Amino acid sequence: MKIAVVGATGLVGSEILKVLAERNFPVSELIPVASERSVGKQVEFKGKSYTVVSFEDAIAAKPAIAIFSAGGSTSLSLAPKFAEAGITVIDNSSAWRMDPSKKLVVPEINANTLTPEDKIIANPNCSTIQMVVALKPLHDRFTVKRVVVSTYQSVTGTGKAAVDQLFAERTGQQDVEKVYPHPIDLNVLPHIDVFLDNGYTKEEMKMVNETKKIMGDDSIQVTATTVRIPTIGGHSEAVNVEFENEFEVSEVVDLLTKAEGIVVQDDPANKIYPMPLTAHGKDEVFVGRIRRDESQPKTLNMWIVADNLRKGAATNAVQIAEYLMKHNLVESEAVAV
Repeated sequence: MKIAVVGATGLVGSEILKVLAERNFPVSELIPVASERSVGKQVEFKGKSYTVVSFEDAIAAKPAIAIFSAGGSTSLSLAPKFAEAGITVIDNSSAWRMDPSKKLVVPEINANTLTPEDKIIANPNCSTIQMVVALKPLHDRFTVKRVVVSTYQSVTGTGKAAVDQLFAERTGQQDVEKVYPHPIDLNVLPHIDVFLDNGYTKEEMKMVNETKKIMGDDSIQVTATTVRIPTIGGHSEAVNVEFENEFEVSEVVDLLTKAEGIVVQDDPANKIYPMPLTAHGKDEVFVGRIRRDESQPKTLNMWIVADNLRKGAATNAVQIAEYLMKHNLVESEAVAV
């Protein structure tokens, strides 16, 4: 299958190439794509070098699928052009997530809604993905009523420049691009994306709105506080879930243990619980600290961790591509529509 990776030289684009190789996705021809300033550069894939091409050349090459990780404005302007050429776009930006005509897909939850007519498919926000993977099996059994989530998000979610800022601060360097409005090393910033008129950030409202769309249930109430912390292994979340129906903690653990894409790490007596350090480089969502909220009925606390560049972005996108291929929802190369 001919595959284009748009934004191939970026942090997530590089991870997409790595995930495609690790999962042995059947790539017959790789087409790395980036902005004009990166055209002609080389990227590595499965031990071979590939030349980065322009958007126009990528469309002309007719890949079956183009996985976009090049920012919202690029996706808004270019994804429709790829789609018009019959190329199925899987987009990592926020550009299409809340478009009512586009599917917002986490494969473990709603890939079965995809059809050959879905030419632009949205990949959800990283912090939303890991939370809904854990919520879905519990929602099916107990019905989620309300979610209160506080996130502890890695600087990698902001990109390479943010990682550079963190390590520059750690080593005392001054001449580095400042991505955040305050130092990030030895600090915590309750500020991800821009502030909105309601006092929440855009990241927080993404979690509210995307959760309802992915789960297919507008009755689920969500409130979020999203926080940036000086880690690079992945995002962590403290999630408090109120259900419509009563539950046993043992049944919750059993449901999560059996759920696709989840690893339960819940043995506090032996100091075993999810951490970004141990989730780094892995594709699963890790869940631990599973316990009843003793302050009110039918309410559960969980700690959820996942590598935001993997399941939060690259892996989820590649899993969508795998589903499309497995269920014959795309040709091996684009057929004009």
